[in-house]
Amino acid sequence: MITARVTSKGQVTIPKEIRERLGVHPGEDVGFEERDNLLVISKVVTKSPFDKWVGRLKHLEGQRSDDLVREARGHDNSR
Repeated sequence: MITARVTSKGQVTIPKEIRERLGVHPGEDVGFEERDNLLVISKVVTKSPFDKWVGRLKHLEGQRSDDLVREARGHDNSR
């Protein structure tokens, strides 16, 4: 069992070995859950801010980028 001390501010440092096993890095969130007098700590998996953009350009699949640029600029594609 790995132990850690609670500070006067109620803070606990998660031991390096546990952080590495969970893949927890500075600035990331962890969750706390109490189960039958045990404290369970888990890594909180958040969605990427880019997830909302996934699939938004699916309708452009297979089109050439230079054709898309010409179309966006309003140039004639028939040249």
